[in-house]
Amino acid sequence: MPTPSRSQQSILIDAVFYSRDKHLMEAFRDRLDQLERRQQLKHVSDIRDEALLDRFLELGITAECLAALGLVPLVWVAWADGEVAAEERDRIVAMAQATGIEPQNGRYPLLEHWLKRRPGPEVVAAWKDFIKQLRETMAAEDLEALRREILTRAGEVARASGGLFGFGERVSPAEQAVLTELEHTFDESPGSL
Repeated sequence: MPTPSRSQQSILIDAVFYSRDKHLMEAFRDRLDQLERRQQLKHVSDIRDEALLDRFLELGITAECLAALGLVPLVWVAWADGEVAAEERDRIVAMAQATGIEPQNGRYPLLEHWLKRRPGPEVVAAWKDFIKQLRETMAAEDLEALRREILTRAGEVARASGGLFGFGERVSPAEQAVLTELEHTFDESPGSL
């Protein structure tokens, strides 16, 4: 059997190293993509715990998904009384900005749509289903942190327009009912949904 020429050997070596380098480059790109996705999640959620962010990524939770996860309860509470008060709208937009949700051309298309037109029941149902999936996959302490954050923000929206001149009942019975339902959504008992 003839021995391969020097140029054939060089081609073979280049092919082996190209294949290996290609694999290393793909792994490097995958790692960069994960770091970028983690950074996006951090920006949108204001969560600094990188292990929790990595668990979100493992569950397939994107920055967009996490942003929507946080907005649905706020909009739901705002619509509890049948309309969104200006103070509630302003509070929700401020919360969106504070969590890093960036406007597109100076606007928040989906959020503004939800604030003008009540989202259909399928949006709340999808949110509840998402929370149910998180209950089955997230660590209890992580889920509790998410629950506290969502309930705190929803409570702020509920109190944004309540009372007369800042006096009296700040949360309407309809808003309280939504807040209670939000809390029950996080319960571990299957009958709570």
